[in-house]
Parts: sequence; C-alpha cells; structure tokens
Amino acid sequence: MSHREVLEALSGLLLALFVAMLSSTIVTNALPRIVADLEGTQSGYTWVVVATLLTMTASTPIWGKLADLFNKKLLVQLALVVYSAGSLAAAFAPGMAWLIGARAVQGLGVGGLTALVQVVIASMVSPRERGRYSGYIGAVFALATVSGPLLGGLIVDSSLGWRGCFFVGLPVAVLAFAVLQKTLHLPTVRRAATIDYAGAVLIVGGVSVLLVWVSLAGHQFEWASVTTAWMVVLGVLLLVAAVVNEMKAPEPIVPLRLFRDRTTSLATFASVMVGVAMFGSTVYLSQYFQIAHGMSPTHAGLMSIAMVGGLLVSSIVTGRVISSTGRWKKFLVGGMVLVVAGLAMLSTIDDRTDLLRVGAFMAVLGLGLGATMQNLVLAVQNNTAQRDMGAASAVVAFFRSMGGSIGVSALGAALSNRVVDDVTAGLARIGIDPAAQGGGSDRVPDLARLPAPVRAVFESAFGDATGHVFLLAVPCAAIALVAVLFIREVPLRTTIERQDELDRAGAAGAPAPIARQQD
Repeated sequence: MSHREVLEALSGLLLALFVAMLSSTIVTNALPRIVADLEGTQSGYTWVVVATLLTMTASTPIWGKLADLFNKKLLVQLALVVYSAGSLAAAFAPGMAWLIGARAVQGLGVGGLTALVQVVIASMVSPRERGRYSGYIGAVFALATVSGPLLGGLIVDSSLGWRGCFFVGLPVAVLAFAVLQKTLHLPTVRRAATIDYAGAVLIVGGVSVLLVWVSLAGHQFEWASVTTAWMVVLGVLLLVAAVVNEMKAPEPIVPLRLFRDRTTSLATFASVMVGVAMFGSTVYLSQYFQIAHGMSPTHAGLMSIAMVGGLLVSSIVTGRVISSTGRWKKFLVGGMVLVVAGLAMLSTIDDRTDLLRVGAFMAVLGLGLGATMQNLVLAVQNNTAQRDMGAASAVVAFFRSMGGSIGVSALGAALSNRVVDDVTAGLARIGIDPAAQGGGSDRVPDLARLPAPVRAVFESAFGDATGHVFLLAVPCAAIALVAVLFIREVPLRTTIERQDELDRAGAAGAPAPIARQQD
C-alpha cells in the first residue's frame, strides 16, 4: 500500500479509535454530576469506570484472536455497533445499576476498537514505518482526551444534561462505519480454528471476582473476613485454571508461547504497571478539580489540556524520530522516567495546591505517557510473527486494560476509605454529627447544597485523598521503569513479516514480500 492508500484506510480507523477514546473521556467530567443525580456512592463512581475497563479487558484478547481468523474490517464495524448499543442504553439509564451494565456493553465495543485498530495498522505497514503513523494515533488520542472532557463539561452544563454525553459519540460511530466500508480493503486469510471460550470465561471470571473484592472490602465487609477469604481464593483459582487452560487450548486467547520472547514478557508486564498507575490515578483528577477546587465540569475539562498537550507533543515527536532511526528504547526509558516523576509530583497536591503547579505536574506526566504507551506495543509487534500479530497486539492492550481495571478499583477503594475517614474526623472537629452530613458514608456530595464549613471539610478530604492516590501509583510506575530497562532493543524491521517467516516462504518457493521503504 502506498502512503496515500494507508492514510485513506487510516482515516476510518482513526475515527473508530476516536469514538473509543471519547467514550471514556467525555464521561469523566460528567461523573460527579451523574452519580449525584442518580444518588450513587463513591463505589458506584468507581464501578461506572471499572465496568467499561473490565469488559474491555476481557474482550480485547478475543477480538485480537478473531482478527487472526476473520475479516478485520467487519470486526471493526461490529465493534462500532456494539459500542453504539451500549451508548444508547447508558443514555436512558434510570439508575446506577442500569448505567453500570450499559457501560459494560460499551466496554465490549471499546475493547474491539482499541485492539483491532492496532492489528489492522500492523497488517498494513512495517514496524519501521509504523512510527510515522503512531503520531496520528497519538494525535487522535490527544484530541479525544482534550475534547472529551470539554464536550462533557459543556453538555452537562447545558440543557441536554449528562445524558447527552452518551449521544454525542453516535454520529462519529456512524461516520467511522461508512468511511471504513469505503476505504479499508484487506485480504482475509481464512483457516480452520476454534475460539477459546473457556479461557475467556475463566480470565474474566478471575479478574472480576478480585476486582469486586477490592472495590467492596472495607465497606460491605471487613478486609480480614470470611468473605475476603473465599473471594480471593476463588479469584486466584479461576486465574490458575485459566493459565492451565491456555496451556492446553489449541487456539488460546492468550498464547503463552508469546511470553518466551523476553521483549514481549517485559513489555507486557510494564503495560500492566502503566495501566495501574495511569488509569488508576488520572481517572480521579476530574473529581479532584470539581470537588476539591469547586470547578464546573467545563473548567475541569480545560485543566486536562495540560496533560494531553504533553502527550500529543511527545507521541508525535517520538514517533517521527523512531521511524527515521529505527531505535525506540531510549524513548521508552525516558518516557517512564517522566511518568514516575509526574506521578511523584502529583502525589503532593491537595485542595490548596496552586492550579498552575498542578497543570505543570500533569504536563510532565503527559510527556511520559506519550513516549511510552504506543512504543510498548511497537516493541512487541516488532518481535512478533505476522500470524500472531492480532493476538500479540491484543495481549499488550489486554494486560494494560487489566492493570487499569485493577488500578481504578484498588485506588478508588483507597480514595473512598481515605475520604470517609477524613470527612468523619473533619466534621467531628467542627462540632457536626458526621452521620447527619454523610460522614462515614462514601456517597458523593453535591457541594452546592452544603454549608460553607461542611463544604470545606469535603474539599480538604478529596484534595488530600487524591494526592494519596497518586502516591500509591508511584511504585507501580517505578516497577514499570525497571522492566523497561531490561528490555533488549531490536532495530525495527522494514517488512510486514518477520525474517524467519520470509526465510520459510523462500524455502517453500513462495514469492517473498517486498519491503516497502520510507518515502
């Protein structure tokens, strides 16, 4: 495919990716209003996010495996349909349980879109050339991350209310569907295969049980209790069974042979830690701005520009340089150093921290994430045979999403517990019965209805708790940095197929694929 043909096909893929990213970012600033309107709790706030991440995590490797077997364009279009159905259900949600279920359906579609876009791009261009296109992916990610909170804030503050946030992505999904139909034309390599449904059920079951345990422990039951014991044992047993199943399955969801490669193993482990640190901490920034600083959803959305601006610049610049040099490890290492530094800086914030300083800390984190996320996928794809490209790309996305699910759930529980303790102590300190004002409960308050002294207590509690969450995320990022340091750099290949695949094709008398050079 020529550069122009790649860009034409990429246009529909980028629209689909924009829809996937928008689904999470546009709701970010609306969540405090949604949860307050539906009379939800802090645990409900967390699970509106976790439900999407969980189904996205569970479905990602399935989508990736399907991409190795069936028509990739039809799969992307199917993911768009699933996403749209979930969005419509969420828009009409009468309560928190319905909303969480609808977000779970959305996550199924988002899992397909995030995994399949990477797979399709890997089918069109070589790893060496992929860097120049990763800049476009970074730009779309940045655009969705900036416009999402802004659109969400504007919609929530308008007459449409928060339900409008779930309608706004539907026209883009329809446009993406149509553009893909016109521009994306890929050959379908069909072969006899079976889908590992047992592996998918065991993986999602094990992860779900452990996430439910982390989210509810300390509220619904004690950390040290019989309920904790059986949930942990059940979750671990399901995951052990999943590993055993993957070792025996003819077409495993997560092919364990991929982890024989050192780069794949370390990059996947780093992706888990990045997911915990990134998703687990940044998802609560909007709540911090709206509760600790009393901002409107629109103003909270504007604050995200600092982090996304850094991410945009970093992803475009590193992508271009990597394509021209074929070298990528120094950008991974430098990016992880900035991620650790940014999280450490953000761990010092509270309700009194100057907003300019918070924005600078967010920009540092954004610079690090922009140099890290896409390049972890690129490192794995460069070492992977084309026949496993879908599974390998999905494995990285799967473990990053799983890390995000764990991070949002675990750090959300930590934030909730810290807020409850601080609010209870703060209200008692000013002579107010904590039970009368929601102290001891994790219900998200509507600050506009609270008296000034009580509002100050909640602002202080959410400010301190948010800094505490970032502090908990720092060790995860540091562990990811160590993993990245041990990755062995392999120069990016200039062919779609790996060298051993080309050698086998030559020995069999098949015409070797032409390595397309950069234009």
